[in-house]
Amino acid sequence: MSQPKPSEFAGDLTTGSVGGHLRRQATPFAVSLLAIFSFEAIDLFFISRLGDAPLAAVSFTFPVIWLIYAIGIGFEAAVASCVSRAVGRGDATQARRLTTDTVVLASLVALALCFIGLATIAPVFRALGATADLLPLISDYMNTWYWVAPVDVALWTSLASIRARGNTLLESKIITAAALLNLALDPILIFGLLGFPALGIQGAALATVISTTLMLVFTLYHLHFRLHVFANPVAPLRVILDSWHHMLVIGIPAIITNAIIPVSNAIVVAMIAAYGVDAVAGFGIAMRIEPIFLIPFYALSAVSSPFFGQNFGSGNFARLLEARRVVARFSIALGLFLAIALVALSGPLTGLFSDSGPIRRVAELYLWIIPVSYGAYGLVMSANASFNGMGKPLPAVLISSMRVIIVFLPLAFLGRWLLGLPGLFVASAVSNLVLGLVAYQWLGRQISHSRG
Repeated sequence: MSQPKPSEFAGDLTTGSVGGHLRRQATPFAVSLLAIFSFEAIDLFFISRLGDAPLAAVSFTFPVIWLIYAIGIGFEAAVASCVSRAVGRGDATQARRLTTDTVVLASLVALALCFIGLATIAPVFRALGATADLLPLISDYMNTWYWVAPVDVALWTSLASIRARGNTLLESKIITAAALLNLALDPILIFGLLGFPALGIQGAALATVISTTLMLVFTLYHLHFRLHVFANPVAPLRVILDSWHHMLVIGIPAIITNAIIPVSNAIVVAMIAAYGVDAVAGFGIAMRIEPIFLIPFYALSAVSSPFFGQNFGSGNFARLLEARRVVARFSIALGLFLAIALVALSGPLTGLFSDSGPIRRVAELYLWIIPVSYGAYGLVMSANASFNGMGKPLPAVLISSMRVIIVFLPLAFLGRWLLGLPGLFVASAVSNLVLGLVAYQWLGRQISHSRG
């Protein structure tokens, strides 16, 4: 077995304080997410200055963009799980092989999705309820944005391999730099500053393509020549296929798990579209505000996978049970705080994006109802990441499927029938609360069963 290099496996998560490890690993990652989600909110702010129609057009794109991101997150989960367990075993050679082969496969899949997306813009967005006058704006945006997909997936999958080694600081710096570069390019390309042509919402997408591509080039160079985390991409076919099989055992279920959420959101968007374009625009505003408040939960779930992977690989089951308790306490406490805070902040925040009363009312309604369930939603995210980290992806798939198919969809139709638009949001909140409890109990049983 290969001996790990100190630079490669410096982030040992199998000893020391459980809560301390999770906090130290999550904090820099949370900072990077704050940068990226703040940029996305500012990006929507710039777009809102173009008028209600561009705002609504971009809001229709969210489910499709999230679906592609979800597939990328599935590959991230796979590399984080497989590499972290290799780290736990001290197998540097396999860690490098899995890193390389996952990045290559994820990039190829994302490139294929890019071509499929470009060929299906009109039928997809008509199915989501986009009106004829919005389709040209949506096409302008997505014809450029789809090229983000392969670049973004390659970047995040590469960074996930570093997170799996216990290093979130480098990832934080790279993501923050990408967000700041994107933020600088946004007004220049949207409004035509510094002699550039005004490209409108297409400029927002182009800014993302440019910033992500530049950061990917830097990341690949740094990870290969400085940290030496990649293996030779040219290897015998059987070696590559074995690596892909090893990774896809986690990756395919993780993709399904993460894809269920944007599919659910697409259904919600189609339902909201029945209430008019203003309702969709309001929902889009809420979807840009919400992730900023969910950052601690995203960060905790991102570091839960490598933590559970390393400790599962080294057989430290007591630390896994302790981590489960730490995650639950944090999620419940923060969720309650955020629910109270957003009641007071929803009005001023939505006012930053639109002066339209109907648009703001939908956004505020969402931000009054859904945050009640944020703590449970955060617990679901961390539990699913923990299952993937341990190499047990099936519970995460079942939990996410149960949330949408068994709980959310029946409640959504019932809620819309009884309460109208608020009923959709109530259904989502109840779904989060129910599945949060299920996820917590299931994770405990899985750890106990694995320990024997």
